[in-house]
Amino acid sequence: MRGFQLLSMAGVILTAGAAFGQTDPGPRGGPAGAGGPIAGLSPALSAVFTTGQASFQEVEKVSDGLGPRFNSNSCSSCHSQPAVGGSSPAINPLLGFVNSQNRLPPFLSPKGPAREARFIRKPDGTPDGGVHNLFTIGGRSDEPQGCSMTPEDFSNSSNIIMRIPTPTFGLGLIEAIPDSTLVLNVAQSASPSLGISGKLNRSGNDGTVTRFGWKAQNKSLLLFAAEAYAVEMGVTNLIFNTERDETPNCSPNAPPNSIFNFGNLVDQAVFDDITNFANFMRFLVAPRPASAAGPAVSAEPSISNAPGLSEFVSVGCATCHTVTLKTGASPFASLANQTIHPFSDFALHNMGPGLADQISQGSAAGDEFRTAPLWGLGQRLFFLHDGRETDLLKVIADHASPANSQFGASEANRVVEKFNDLGQGDKQAILNFLRSL
Repeated sequence: MRGFQLLSMAGVILTAGAAFGQTDPGPRGGPAGAGGPIAGLSPALSAVFTTGQASFQEVEKVSDGLGPRFNSNSCSSCHSQPAVGGSSPAINPLLGFVNSQNRLPPFLSPKGPAREARFIRKPDGTPDGGVHNLFTIGGRSDEPQGCSMTPEDFSNSSNIIMRIPTPTFGLGLIEAIPDSTLVLNVAQSASPSLGISGKLNRSGNDGTVTRFGWKAQNKSLLLFAAEAYAVEMGVTNLIFNTERDETPNCSPNAPPNSIFNFGNLVDQAVFDDITNFANFMRFLVAPRPASAAGPAVSAEPSISNAPGLSEFVSVGCATCHTVTLKTGASPFASLANQTIHPFSDFALHNMGPGLADQISQGSAAGDEFRTAPLWGLGQRLFFLHDGRETDLLKVIADHASPANSQFGASEANRVVEKFNDLGQGDKQAILNFLRSL
């Protein structure tokens, strides 16, 4: 099958629950198989990665531009599992922002996941879809004098959808996949018998493929970083250069808050924050599967030939979760012409009413989501766009839903049926394989 590459490498065998019915083995323990730089970086690019990593972990203050409304004060606070750059940790980092003026929204819990909130509709009934920040700078020790803000009202739970952080490992490789490769892959993957087609989200300006975010709404890592800085932390920058909330006396620094820092000498320029964020994500190594021993020697190590991979393909999971893709030309040798295994086609698919969030982004409709890359899945704690699940069996079940009056049936229905028709041993093999990634 196209996109499936059988690789001769000994696999990790996980047998928990196999004798008593299929069971999700749970998050894989041991060292984080991610978080470091991609192999082969020059000393100069290694320094760029290290600088970007420091910026990614920096804790922002109001004097740095934090707020006046925000969700967190550091990229790494939410992107930390199983290493810096990952997804939500087990303990919710957003608890630290509760104070005399900021309560914990009802959809957050101490045990995670970290979530952002989007409103489906505005008060007048028109579509919203934007991020509504969880906290204000009110009640902080560095709150500007004369600033008075009221936190958002999250009481209308039927109008709120949540999103959890997407892992950032291997994103430079994803950025380096040519549009033509993705277009051809989607065309070749279409399966009328399974009811799977899919489409790529695209920029409304130049028509090129967008690929980052839950709905593949962002074009590049720089845009991805800039938007997150403004939306999640409230820090304006050279791309998003206007305060989202212009309440008087609450933004002590003139926007944009993040600009190039030339230091003492113009010829020793330092990247601005969003470029540092983007560089860190760009040069993060792809997650290493449990079967790949030793240090990374290529952009993405070979995947395991453990039992479960062939079953994963045979039931149709790989129709959307494309196993193998190849990057194209790149000015960075470590990203150029690399064979990678992201387990995604980066296309949008109809997921049915059960997962629909009623939010449109670009050409993505309210029931469409980008195929989530599965590399690194073995060490993730929360799944689906809103983090509703922690058990892979429930995640698979949630992929199926019939049509209703608002949305069509999920494209994954037939694949889930085929999974359910497997014997317990084959189901367990797929679960074990997924947790080895």
